[in-house]
Amino acid sequence: MSPLVTYLVLACAALLEAGGDLLVRRGMEHPAPTGRLLWMALGGVVLFAYGCVVNAPRWEFGRLLGIYVTLFFLAAQFIAWFARGERPGPSILIGGAMIIGGGAVILLGPR
Repeated sequence: MSPLVTYLVLACAALLEAGGDLLVRRGMEHPAPTGRLLWMALGGVVLFAYGCVVNAPRWEFGRLLGIYVTLFFLAAQFIAWFARGERPGPSILIGGAMIIGGGAVILLGPR
C-alpha cells in the first residue's frame, strides 16, 4: 500500500471514529428512549466500521498509530466545530499545535 493510500485510510478511520463518538453522544443526549437507542446503535455501527478500517492494512503499528492520533485530533476538531458549533479555545489550539508537531516529527523522522 502506498504511503498516500495509507494516510487516506488513516484519515477515513479518524473520521469514522470521531463521527461514531458524535453519534453515541447524540444518543446519550436524546430525550426519547427510542431516539437514544437508534443514535447509539448507529454510532456502534460506525465505530465497528472504524475498527475494521484502521486494522485492515498491515502497517507499523506504533508509527502509523502515532500519525493517526494527529489525524484523529484534526477530525475531532472538525466535527466538533461543524456538527456541534464548538470552536477551539486557546488551550486546544496550543495543545493541538503540539499534537500536529509531534505527528510531523513521526511522519518526517527516520524510521
